[in-house]
Amino acid sequence: MASLLVRPIRLGTAVGVLIVCANLPSQAAAAASACAPAATAKSDIIGVMDDMFAALRTDNQERLLQLTSPDFYAYDGGMRFTGPAMMDFIKQGHASGKRWVWSITDPEIHVACNLAWITYVNQGSVEDTSGRQALTWLESAILEYSNARWHIRFIHSTRAPKPTSS
Repeated sequence: MASLLVRPIRLGTAVGVLIVCANLPSQAAAAASACAPAATAKSDIIGVMDDMFAALRTDNQERLLQLTSPDFYAYDGGMRFTGPAMMDFIKQGHASGKRWVWSITDPEIHVACNLAWITYVNQGSVEDTSGRQALTWLESAILEYSNARWHIRFIHSTRAPKPTSS
């Protein structure tokens, strides 16, 4: 039978290795679910939403993909859009002469560590060769904080009814 060589391990080294190994799972979990900075979360979220509108307005798909999560999707106009599909829809509208204006008003933002949701009234318009039409949408979004940035995971948009005259 072959004899096994066993090297003695110093007690200090063994304890050090055990401490490092025991802390790895908790450090990995903390890194994966790090909370957003509370002091700036609300303004950062509005900034991300405004940046998304700017990316759509300028047909900047690369920027849109930076602002959204890989599994992003949106419900708008009764349809489901991925990020690229939403950008294609906007680009087609721009090619036909349409221009959209979007603005976030009355935002309500709720933050829970690395997740947030925002609801707001989008006061805007659509303009084409027939003229400008003022529109209002009721919108909500879910965002996730990862890699030190907020990313949009989901958006829902519903056109608000036009006010009725009394």
